[in-house]
Amino acid sequence: MKNRFQFLKQLGKFLLLLLLIAFTFTFAMFQGGFVSWFLFYSFLPFALYSLMVFIYPLTDFYVERQFESAEYKAGDELKVTLTLRRKFPFPLFYMVLEDVVTESLFQQSSFQKAKSMIYPGFRREVKLSYYIDELPRGEHIYSAVRLKTGDFFGVFEKEAVLECNNQLLVYPSFVEVQYRPLENRYDQGMTSSNVKIQKDTTMATGVRSYQPGDRFSWIHWKSFARTNELMTKEFEERQSHDVLIVIDREYSTAFEPMVTFTASVIRSIIKKGAQVGLVSIGREHHSFPIRGGEEHQGQLFYHLAKVQPDSPFELGKVLQGEGLNYSQSAAVFFITASVSKKMIMSVNNYSKRNSSVVIFLVKSQGETYTADEKALKAYAASRGIWLKVCYEGDFSSAFSEVKRA
Repeated sequence: MKNRFQFLKQLGKFLLLLLLIAFTFTFAMFQGGFVSWFLFYSFLPFALYSLMVFIYPLTDFYVERQFESAEYKAGDELKVTLTLRRKFPFPLFYMVLEDVVTESLFQQSSFQKAKSMIYPGFRREVKLSYYIDELPRGEHIYSAVRLKTGDFFGVFEKEAVLECNNQLLVYPSFVEVQYRPLENRYDQGMTSSNVKIQKDTTMATGVRSYQPGDRFSWIHWKSFARTNELMTKEFEERQSHDVLIVIDREYSTAFEPMVTFTASVIRSIIKKGAQVGLVSIGREHHSFPIRGGEEHQGQLFYHLAKVQPDSPFELGKVLQGEGLNYSQSAAVFFITASVSKKMIMSVNNYSKRNSSVVIFLVKSQGETYTADEKALKAYAASRGIWLKVCYEGDFSSAFSEVKRA
């Protein structure tokens, strides 16, 4: 029905323009004189141009969208370049171009739409670039480019939507966090660390044949005196410190700082040579096993890029109906923006006896540390749970203070 109405509207404008041409010609024929014919010939080019605009198809255009980089993180600047190409160089007086994208892209931008006016003229190719200062984290879908043009009088206005699909995934931002294991236990973790500083040279467990590159201080001189062959001491390697992170996905104004802190901790743990897992419970339950390596970090960052605060319940209630499969020796980090006595009790029941448990209470800049939260911190300590308040912009000191605690 709507398309039929638009067709009738355009047809009416077309007939009106023909009527105006006929009227000016009839007036010049009957009136005669220079003025009447001047009006007719002055009006005729604009009228013919309007008719050509009515006939010209905007589908003659082909659009291409390009980004400067393949990967972005929250807070980066985005430059988008749109290239319009066409086969027939019809003169267009103006064109309004709008890039159709999900509104989430403009959450932190000063404008709400990527819209601009260009003047194509006879050009077959037109390029237009625009910038977004601070990219928000998330998945942003580009679906099409909307074109709109018209004639000088505004009688005919044409609009076309050219399909051009692109997907922009913005990963969470991160800061440098100096991760320090909460405990230095040799039985913590399931695999040996690839970090050389994890080898303890105070505990020799055996000897082996000397290999080029072994330290001089590692030579076992008693074996050398007995067998006349160079032997090297073997030391016990500390196991990697496994960590399980549970992120609270209840809606909060501090959710973005929470994601930034989570990404920073994951990156720091894996960079240290340890292993980390992630549990994210909202409308959908996502659980990532405790692993290490850059590939695993990429999987976790991909999830954090798309995660949303869509949990209908607080973390304490969510934990009551969930169970985790993780090593008893793994440390458990709960990252949340709010804490309550009920939540601390749930965390205490949720964690295992041999696990080190820390609740990171993340606050946005300007938020205060209330007296109730201080009392809850003492209550958590009585249960053997560390509660650490982390402010946005000061995440780097999180583990140094927990270590002192």
